[in-house]
Amino acid sequence: MILSTLCYLRKDGRTLMLHRNKRKKDFHKGKFNGVGGKFEAGETPEECLKREVLEETGLRLKAYRYEGVITFPLFDGVDDWYTFVYTGLDFEGELRDCEEGTLHWIEDEALTALDLWEGDHFFLEWIYSPEYQDRRFSAKFNYHNKTYISHEVEFYGGIK
Repeated sequence: MILSTLCYLRKDGRTLMLHRNKRKKDFHKGKFNGVGGKFEAGETPEECLKREVLEETGLRLKAYRYEGVITFPLFDGVDDWYTFVYTGLDFEGELRDCEEGTLHWIEDEALTALDLWEGDHFFLEWIYSPEYQDRRFSAKFNYHNKTYISHEVEFYGGIK
């Protein structure tokens, strides 16, 4: 089992996205994603979140919101991934190059036009749509050979 965080930094109607285009053997090669990564021993999700955002962007999180958790059974064909998803609402520092890919500020309305994992379209809607703003999610996304198969989701908070 692999534990990880994923953060979508938001500012002025744009979101910071990482185009995974630098590492030759990157499982996510060519895809756009938020920033984040794997837990180190003893870290809480929030400690991992802050460390990964700083390492990948040079930005220090000042305010963030927990959005939900996603389970990816055997996502890489070997391990189950559990990903804690956040939005970064306030941060400071100077954006720097990332060794995993190229960072781009993308207009929120254009996010779903990027080369994303197919399942990302669902949880990006849960994060960005006003309909879900008071709700958190627990989801499971099933992929086989990097192809989306299905998902299940439970929402918490707000009105069911």
